[in-house]
This record gives sequence, C-alpha cells and structure tokens, in this order.
Amino acid sequence: MPRGHYSLHDPHDHTPLGEEHFHCATGPSGWRYVSQIVSPSGDHTGSVDLTLDELGRPLRLELHASAWQVRGAALEGVTWVRTDPTGEHATEGNVPAHAFTGASPAFLIATARLLRPALGAGAVRTRLVAFTPPVLAPRTLDQSWALLKSTPHATDNAPLIADEYQVNDLETGEQHTVHITGDVVLSAPGIELESLDSPPSTFP
Repeated sequence: MPRGHYSLHDPHDHTPLGEEHFHCATGPSGWRYVSQIVSPSGDHTGSVDLTLDELGRPLRLELHASAWQVRGAALEGVTWVRTDPTGEHATEGNVPAHAFTGASPAFLIATARLLRPALGAGAVRTRLVAFTPPVLAPRTLDQSWALLKSTPHATDNAPLIADEYQVNDLETGEQHTVHITGDVVLSAPGIELESLDSPPSTFP
C-alpha cells in the first residue's frame, strides 16, 4: 500500500498551494485512493476518497474542500450530489461523461487507468467532469491522452515502469505531460511527488 505525499503548486506562477498526504491500494475489485490536503501553513483544507472498479470507472467519489462536498459515481454517465457549506442545499447533476477529474493526483491515475492508451497507438479521447477547489463547481471538459513512452527503472525488486503521457485539452488546445509509475504520479503540472514509503502498486 503506497503512502506518501505530493507538493501542490500553481502550475503557472509556482505559488505553493499545500500538500496532499495519501495512501492507495489495488485490490480484486479495483483501486482506492484516500488523501488529506493541507495548506502551506498546515491547515486542513480538504480530502479525497476515490474508488475505481477493475476497468477504471469511478465506483465512488467523495471530495471535500472549504466545507463544500461532492459525492459521485459512474451512473448513466456520471452522477453527483454537491452540498454547500451550510448543508442546507444540495444540487444533483448528471452528464454523459466517462469519469471525474480535479486537482488531486488521484484523477490522473484514474484517467490513465480508464483509457489505457497503447504505446504508439495515438491519442484516446475522453469526456470528464472536473471538480476543483475551493468550491468544487462542476465543469465538463474533453481531453485526449497519448502514451509517449514507457521507461523501465531498475530497483532492488522488480523494475519500475515510468509512463509518460501527453494530455491535450481539446477545447483550449493546451498540452501538458504527466509521468506515472504504477498507481503513483511522479510529476505533472502543479504536482510533485515528495515522499513515498513503499513502492507503487501495479495494476493487474
């Protein structure tokens, strides 16, 4: 069960946004990721709890940020309930999309797992619903993911395979690169892996 933490920063001006302390694990039914997010001053600012099935579809999502809460799952596309900080109002949403995304590294692992683009086979397109802090307002977006290369790195145990993906925002044309090994993000815009207590899990 990998445990560690990521540093989070603004991908444009590199302003520190805090840290995400996580643990995750694969299992017979899929994959689960749980994390707590803290500000640069150490205050708790949110949490992520994401469970995928064996195909990478979101079985359960629970997000918290600034007293906002989202619960969601893959159901007739993706369906969610978003609750305001007072707890008095809840709004439901449903979009014909494939999965969720957001600021957490968990969503990069989840999207790569869902799409599984083959090396040299070109980009795979997907539609996602994004929830980003601080208010977790939903936004539907289209991306494409292409696997550019897979590089083995020797370790004391089995070699680790680092996958490099090119991610395109199909609305804006913006491109960026994501590096993943197993179920851990090595680096991505605004995300750096700072510590890891045990090796990444490998998906079957």
